[in-house]
Amino acid sequence: MRDYWLSKLFFDLQQPALAAEFRQNQAGVLARYPLDERVKQAIAEQDVPFLAARTNAYLLRYYFFATGMKDDEFIRRLRHG
Repeated sequence: MRDYWLSKLFFDLQQPALAAEFRQNQAGVLARYPLDERVKQAIAEQDVPFLAARTNAYLLRYYFFATGMKDDEFIRRLRHG
């Protein structure tokens, strides 16, 4: 199941200004999107498998790259939760 608003958030975070704002005020940026509370929790917990089931793989990878997660950690979480 794809989540339009999660995908929209990850797409929008490709804008440098919004990405910088997100790093400073994650809750404020998330409040602009009608995301389910479980999705917000998954973002906070960096729950890669949960988010992977709900968005495009390229947007997911970009999001975790932009937030500073290293490739090996991303792959480990994707495979093992």
